[in-house]
Amino acid sequence: MKISYSHLKKLIDFDLDPEALGKVLTSTGLEVEGIETIEAVKGGLKGLVVGEVMSCEKHPDADKLKVTKINVGGEELLDIVCGAPNVAQGQKVIVALVGTTLYPTDGEPFTIKKSKIRGAVSEGMLCAEDEIGTGRSHDGILVLDPNLEVGQPIAPIFNKEADYQIEIGLTPNRADAASHLGVARDIKAALDLELKYPEASTFEIGTAKPNISVQVNDSEACPRFCGLEIQNVEVKESPEWLKRFLTTVGVNSINNLVDITNYICHFLGQPMHIFDADQIKGGQIIVQIPEKGTKVTTLDGVERSLSGFDLAICNAEEPMAIAGVFGGEKSGVTASTKNIFLEVAYFDPSFIRKTANHHSLKTDASFRYERGTDPNMPPLAIKIAAELILSLSGGTICDSLIDIYPNPIADFDILLKYKNIDRLLGKTLEPTLIKNILSKLDIMAVSETAETLQVKVPPYRVDVTREADVIEEILRIYGFDNIELSSHMSSDFIADFPAKEAENLRVKASENLAAKGFFEIQSLSIVKPADNAHVVNPENTEAVKLLNPLSEDLSVMRQSMLFSGLNAIVYNVNRRSKDLKFFEFGRTYHKVNNEENFKIKENKQLAIWITGNVNAETWSGKPQKVAYKDLYQVVVNVFESMRVFDFETAETTDSAFAYGLDLLFRKKPLAKLGLVKKNLLKQADLKQDVFYAEIDWDLLSKLYTQEFSFKEISKYPEVRRDLSLVLPKTAKFEQVKKVSKQVEKKLLKEINVFDVYEGDKLEENQKSYSVSFVLQDIEKTLNDAIIDKTMQKLIAAFENELGAIIRK
Repeated sequence: MKISYSHLKKLIDFDLDPEALGKVLTSTGLEVEGIETIEAVKGGLKGLVVGEVMSCEKHPDADKLKVTKINVGGEELLDIVCGAPNVAQGQKVIVALVGTTLYPTDGEPFTIKKSKIRGAVSEGMLCAEDEIGTGRSHDGILVLDPNLEVGQPIAPIFNKEADYQIEIGLTPNRADAASHLGVARDIKAALDLELKYPEASTFEIGTAKPNISVQVNDSEACPRFCGLEIQNVEVKESPEWLKRFLTTVGVNSINNLVDITNYICHFLGQPMHIFDADQIKGGQIIVQIPEKGTKVTTLDGVERSLSGFDLAICNAEEPMAIAGVFGGEKSGVTASTKNIFLEVAYFDPSFIRKTANHHSLKTDASFRYERGTDPNMPPLAIKIAAELILSLSGGTICDSLIDIYPNPIADFDILLKYKNIDRLLGKTLEPTLIKNILSKLDIMAVSETAETLQVKVPPYRVDVTREADVIEEILRIYGFDNIELSSHMSSDFIADFPAKEAENLRVKASENLAAKGFFEIQSLSIVKPADNAHVVNPENTEAVKLLNPLSEDLSVMRQSMLFSGLNAIVYNVNRRSKDLKFFEFGRTYHKVNNEENFKIKENKQLAIWITGNVNAETWSGKPQKVAYKDLYQVVVNVFESMRVFDFETAETTDSAFAYGLDLLFRKKPLAKLGLVKKNLLKQADLKQDVFYAEIDWDLLSKLYTQEFSFKEISKYPEVRRDLSLVLPKTAKFEQVKKVSKQVEKKLLKEINVFDVYEGDKLEENQKSYSVSFVLQDIEKTLNDAIIDKTMQKLIAAFENELGAIIRK
């Protein structure tokens, strides 16, 4: 959710800068995820001030230039050469000071420098409209109001001050804060300030006779419906202030009427809709649930079939809009609209939630309605909207403001026990302080005893319905940081201490990876169904589907962690960070069916991703791209840190990899790793190679043991011998290692391949491995006879078991 800093200040007068305000909001539970400057014009008119022309003389060497002396409030006047025909002594003008960067309407930006023009010194620039980016006129410099103060910045005069977009990660329970008004309420409570609650001070019912009647046939789905008809409006472009507000909150401007509805939605948290009154057939609006299969074409041009539980705003013949979700194409506002009907309602959240999910429609309106809006807001919202419509589009209000509200929604009555407040807070607060905090949150105390406090919670706080909810409200305003740690803290344990070891192992592996330059990420366990479609599923299990998904894109639990990391890589690559090493501890989820029912199986995984360059370009060398061996070594290091040294390898069967290995421990899959296939990278919108490993963390953790043994380091030297083995192309190095270890278990300490050759010097179905063997005896120095005998045994085994040819 995006909030305008400047519009917050219209609701509450605070003196915090955006950064400080962000800390306050985060402390109250409205976590600020980012703050961005939104400039009204490019550059924000920085460096532009009001100047007064003290003198204006003809340039001695140029007929069309003039030399002026300008007062900008400094100790000395500025000499500025100007070519505008209308510059004259006594004017108040716009001065760009030296060092200012100008962003003209057309052309590239440029920076003002002290210079000489035809021999005359110029210490700034007098500006025309197009030169500062506020218009296209270049007839002459802009002449300002003579009463303006010299030296003051231009941005406030032109109403072009920069705004700040505050992005809040709104949690699902805080529907009350899904607006500027809701955020201002929290600022009011946290800083103990007065809220300038919006008013419709100029609204008056008109005298024109309405043509539209309203009938609500389902008061359960629509407890409150407000409507107002306005005639003879003019649809046109919105004013600059409104367009800037919508830009700041991330909404595109359409026209003055539609923009007003979006303004009310984001400013007050009250969605609303405007109908073209002339398109309402029969002059009737009927709020009802149409029969299953009834068709309605929405504003996006899609014909939709209603489900039988969808609430709709209908006319005498057909549905015009899906209530609380999406307007209809036929009755929407167009350039030719003259008469309109405003609809502002309170809809039951459960109906809107089901409808939005059924049609896969997520709009600003449904976002708020399905979480719960304020049932007391519609009358005020419709009046403020009407004031704005008259101001921006003209028109005449009809003589009837419709408000159908047969069963008013009451405040929530909640009984608090002071002992429970003390217990849950971990600190005893004075009753006076508790009541003061609650009062700031519009939660009013109605009665009190020594042990209890009875309060009323306004219905816009849809998440505060229990005693624990009210106590949470007290805590978030009092401040989590103000709860001291007890000097005699204690806890009870219901499990034995070894269970803690699992977390220690995770920290151990994390530190190992972090030391190698990896960053830990945390991603959602919810993914797109298409992501699971590419997962190899040896158990043939089904995906776990969410009963109430927020969107179609996030509707199933992941069966692999691959795409979670790819999404993080895409995010970073798009921001020009391409050399990445990530790891994540997470879970995968599988639905296992049997004859009677099913169960959900969760697997703990350690996933690792590397992409880009393994080292950056420096003066001493070129960048080197990551390779499969880099990932393999990382996985082996993780195994070794967990004291797992004996494992087997096999060519992977996972279709997500172009090539790779499965690592097995006693035939059980322990890990898989390889190069991710191009088609999966393309699906994730990635153009660079990604190597991925997925480790079965449950199994690896079980294999870890605290028992280990030591052996003395040999004081006798190692001996290295190399062989060049010509093998069939199908042979793997793992086979060479296996045969070597079977033949010589005592002396062979290490085996490594240091070169692989395939070319015209070999037959088509052959390849050559250059292999090194390290031999060592811990009891004596090896002599040539023993070394030669050992190597002959190895050569014979390679020839007999692998069909190898030894190259001389």
